[in-house]
Amino acid sequence: MEIRHLSIDWNLDHPAIHRDTFFGRFSISAFDAVFIDPEPIPRHWTAEVSPEGDGIRRTDPLRDRGFGRTLEGWMYRRRTEAHDLLRRGGGILVCRLRPRGEPLEIVSPGSPAERIDRYTWLPSISLVDRQHQLSFPANGRFLPRSGEDVVFEGTGSPFEEYLREFDGHIFYDAVYQDLLSTPIERFATILARNRVGDIVALEIPFDEGRLVLVPEVIGIPPAREASSLIEAVRQEAFRPSFTPSPDWLPSYPLPGEERLVDELAGLVERRDALARKVEEIERKLKEKTDFKLILYAKGRFSFLPAVAAAFRSLGFAVENLGSNLVLKSDEGDAIVVAEASEGAQVGLSPYRRLREAVDRAITDGDGPHKGVLVVSGSRELDPKHRPTEFAPEVLRGCEVQGICLLTSYRLFKLVQRGLKPGARKESLAEIRRMILECDGEFRDAESK
Repeated sequence: MEIRHLSIDWNLDHPAIHRDTFFGRFSISAFDAVFIDPEPIPRHWTAEVSPEGDGIRRTDPLRDRGFGRTLEGWMYRRRTEAHDLLRRGGGILVCRLRPRGEPLEIVSPGSPAERIDRYTWLPSISLVDRQHQLSFPANGRFLPRSGEDVVFEGTGSPFEEYLREFDGHIFYDAVYQDLLSTPIERFATILARNRVGDIVALEIPFDEGRLVLVPEVIGIPPAREASSLIEAVRQEAFRPSFTPSPDWLPSYPLPGEERLVDELAGLVERRDALARKVEEIERKLKEKTDFKLILYAKGRFSFLPAVAAAFRSLGFAVENLGSNLVLKSDEGDAIVVAEASEGAQVGLSPYRRLREAVDRAITDGDGPHKGVLVVSGSRELDPKHRPTEFAPEVLRGCEVQGICLLTSYRLFKLVQRGLKPGARKESLAEIRRMILECDGEFRDAESK
């Protein structure tokens, strides 16, 4: 049997899909599958009604020439059609998940205000088990929250596969939550979440019908997305409807079921242990490889912390004082200024900043008198192929003033030596002493 498709305010390009607007002529219930993007719906009142002092848009049916009542009538009509599509027709309604948007209050003297928004047309359903109840959309929150961090649930649903096909092109601007914190997975199929667990795609059963909430797909041709949705509808039409298992079902085991349950539990436990181990090793690897930042990073929020970590690995106690570092050790103390540049050579500016810091320490009489200037020029080049990374006048100043001039590459080589298995405390002390006793360019033969 041919499946009839309707797209409402959703740009889908396919000869098998009829296209219309929310306030158009086609009835939702006249089709088997309907794709609707409710994003434009509030424009019909935000363009006509200005917000009042409290920020709410209101209209009075006695004065608006039927504007409010017409909107109410359309909401009722579409809600009835959607109900008939899902409940009576066993059809599929795919709706993009959006925030509720700006509401409109229809205020009549002597009667409570009627509020409509982007989702007033959704049909309602109440799903109940012994302990919980899902009331949709009454208890539903379409919470504004945006991102691209979509994590799929592995349900096997054709609509999850539709989203997987466009992984990397999915952008959600709302998440679904339940006001009563109902365990939604007992009643519906969660297709995808974001990284913190918010629902961004959901499939809710309406008897034999399915309501599917999905995020927006961006940067994909409408024809390609339409073909994928049509295929998802075709596959969904032959899947059994979602039915939550009752609490008493475990009382009816089948032969071999218990063994498989135990085997699955063991595999899950091993998987979780492996996942924790992977996370631990990834953390250790990151801590180890963060030292490499001194070879290519720049700025006080990347390069400076990497330089500080490098000196710590050599046994210095490191204190961060704004844009400078203070090193302390048994061999002596020092002030460090670090500068990285895309240009071939680092100029006089960081040298002068270091001289000012050293002079201030001498004047105050309570700080280190040694200066260490760490430079990283041509930082986008391979360190082995970089030209001289400091200006000639920087080198002359460091030699005259007794400042250690250290390139990021030579510092990295010192870190490599210090981190070698079996490296002794005496070796680290010797490295610290060489740095503190260096006047001018650091040229230790082993760090070349």
